[in-house]
Amino acid sequence: MEEEEILNRRYQIKSYLDHARHALDSAASSLEHGFYDTAINRAYYAIFYAASGLLLTGGISRSKHSGVIAAFREFFVKPGLIEAEYSDLYGAVMDSRIGSDYEITFESDRALAEKALDAARRFVERIAVYLLDREGIQT
Repeated sequence: MEEEEILNRRYQIKSYLDHARHALDSAASSLEHGFYDTAINRAYYAIFYAASGLLLTGGISRSKHSGVIAAFREFFVKPGLIEAEYSDLYGAVMDSRIGSDYEITFESDRALAEKALDAARRFVERIAVYLLDREGIQT
């Protein structure tokens, strides 16, 4: 891989993590103002962006949400690079986001939004640690 391509990939990975952190801030603000569905949505997207950035370290890109979580599990959880608990966090927040975004009778509340935000913070931090330790990427 050429140096320019490596630098571009590292820039893209950092951009994904910047988006993840922005989504965490947006989730926290939404939670503070009582917008629980939005907080869950933004918490999910923080995880999605962090996972997408992580996948790029292996030159992996997926266009669908289901593809990102499946690739995360296949290439990082299954081989033991990332602990299985982060797969569980991802799946739980994804389920909450699908419910809050698409199911009209879904009941979002403060506790669920706080749980999603906490999971997203833990997930993003774990990915940031991996990127620094394994890839030397400061995010």
